[in-house]
Amino acid sequence: MIHVRNLTKNYGDYAAVRDVSFDVPAGQIVGFLGPNGAGKTTTMRILTGYMTATSGQATIAGFDIFWKPLEARRRIGYLPESCPLYHEMRVGEYLHFRAGIKGLHGSARRKARDSVMDRCWLTEVSRQLIGTLSKGFRQRVGLADALLGDPPVLILDEPTSGLDPTQIRETRRLIRELGKKHTILLSTHILPEVEMTCDQVIIIHGGKVVASGSLEDLAKQTGSQHVVVAEFEGSIDPAPVSAVPGVKEVTSEATATGTRLRIVAEPNEDVAARLCALAVECGWKVREVRPQQETLEERFVRIISRDEAPV
Repeated sequence: MIHVRNLTKNYGDYAAVRDVSFDVPAGQIVGFLGPNGAGKTTTMRILTGYMTATSGQATIAGFDIFWKPLEARRRIGYLPESCPLYHEMRVGEYLHFRAGIKGLHGSARRKARDSVMDRCWLTEVSRQLIGTLSKGFRQRVGLADALLGDPPVLILDEPTSGLDPTQIRETRRLIRELGKKHTILLSTHILPEVEMTCDQVIIIHGGKVVASGSLEDLAKQTGSQHVVVAEFEGSIDPAPVSAVPGVKEVTSEATATGTRLRIVAEPNEDVAARLCALAVECGWKVREVRPQQETLEERFVRIISRDEAPV
């Protein structure tokens, strides 16, 4: 549905995007991740026709964004990070106006407006001036605008920015629901959100793609760590734990009731059993020993750190 090949954007001598290539299959939700300044927003603006690339090719639903920009744009719903809105218009009035621009007329126009207001929880503020809304409500107006016309592709840049926890949960549910009939490219800094909603992940850093694939693929690419967390009563010396066979690294922190150890172990090593045996030998009181699933945040940091490491 979205095909990008060798996309490059230069500002003078500075390359904001460098030879970026990726695919977003139809019907999938793909997380587009990267640190600030990595080139995410620039790439999204190129895909949506807000700016042109220096070189490369990109197609949306089979239409080249450079040679057939209007056809490509008709198939995109775009929510920018800082959504431009007409603050002097009322919510319902603005969405009615935007539906007309997108080619909807008559009863279809009113139906589309009412539907997106309902889906984005805007009905109660439909007659309120946009300029008087909170940032979270304005973000919802932008999302409702993106959904007008039911485009097959949604490009969402920080869709939960400014929302409260309840609204974030509802937006996450809405994105999963939209993923059943739309192809979604989603940029966010909230990585647990990506784990809960996305089928694939693309990580961009320094203007280039440094990793892509499913969460399982990322684990293989980064060499997923086997981590055990152990909690003990009172203060203990972590030095003996470092000598346990299979232990690669130990970090210690004090808790309200004792000590917590985070242990990075060799793959296929039964470190937990050996740790319990050591605790008996040393007279430590064990509160808990559990394996810890590596998070996307930890994988993301490791990928970015690896890319920044000098060759």
